[in-house]
Amino acid sequence: MNQQANTLQGLFSSAKAQKKSLETSSEPINTPQFQDSLNDAISKFEQCQQRVAQLSLFSPNESVEDITTGNLQYLTLDYHLADILQRSYSADRLKSLQRIQAAYEKYMENLDHYGLLSQTDKKLYERYSNNPKEFSLAPLNDAASRREVKVTRFREEKDLKQKLEYLSQNRSALQNDDELARKLYFAEIGLYTHQTFQALDLLSQELSILSLMAAATPSRGPAVENDARRRREQDKSGYSERLDTGPGQRVRQGGPLLTKSGVPLQPFVLTNKRTELQKGVFRSGHNLPTMSIDEYLEEEKRRGGIIEGGGEASGQPPEIDEDDIEKADEETMKAREWDEFTEENPRGSGNTLNRG
Repeated sequence: MNQQANTLQGLFSSAKAQKKSLETSSEPINTPQFQDSLNDAISKFEQCQQRVAQLSLFSPNESVEDITTGNLQYLTLDYHLADILQRSYSADRLKSLQRIQAAYEKYMENLDHYGLLSQTDKKLYERYSNNPKEFSLAPLNDAASRREVKVTRFREEKDLKQKLEYLSQNRSALQNDDELARKLYFAEIGLYTHQTFQALDLLSQELSILSLMAAATPSRGPAVENDARRRREQDKSGYSERLDTGPGQRVRQGGPLLTKSGVPLQPFVLTNKRTELQKGVFRSGHNLPTMSIDEYLEEEKRRGGIIEGGGEASGQPPEIDEDDIEKADEETMKAREWDEFTEENPRGSGNTLNRG
């Protein structure tokens, strides 16, 4: 049993050291090397969980006083696992967040069982337990309140870190002072509990957003399948969205409608009502095309519906030949006369409606 406990102690220390190294690493978290080291640390924490269960270090029938000082450190195991999982990458983000949340919840459940939550933390835990999906340290729609809570909790965390640093200054004394060692472990638990609520706040927000996104994403249900089947049946009936394969048209299957220069190769009917077109194909009054596109364009040109060329008809001023000196002089004189006119007659000078 002692040998197994020593093995657990060594494995837990190794996992925490590796976790700390990853936290201070400058290597990007999306590199294979970082993820391999991360997964190795996660595996070590999971092995620690299995050994704690095998050794039955904690029992629902005991109090915190019944836990030996050396075993108090393993109450933080679930916290360390949840914390390092937040750095891991997973294609299923929702499933990954749910796993992290479950680890934090297990950590808080153990602390609540052993009465290791302060009065403030106990109220927060009760509020979280009542509604995990909407848990928040401060109202999301109140920026001032959230800022105040953030500042307050930052100061509290700073104090907890200073206390923990003070207690851990002389590690060698912890081996001979059981009471000091217990204070150190309780200080760690206090700091990790404080950080857990911070993490649960952010997790609840992200899980809420992902749930809304999943609900808004349309799924391929029976209605979609029916619509796809209906389109396939319509395709079998000969209807196509392509203008060059419409019903009633003698066109080459899959052939082009226009040449590269834009000249129509065959007549067609323009319509945006598929069902009406299909229903009217075999009706006695069904109208077939009476003219080709070329004939239609010629008729529109004859009626004046199409403007060709440039000049005044198109609303574009004619281009001046730079070699035509007389024309250039004429345009210059016009510009000068217009400038003189605008100088002598400033804008608004002719408006005498409201003058005294």
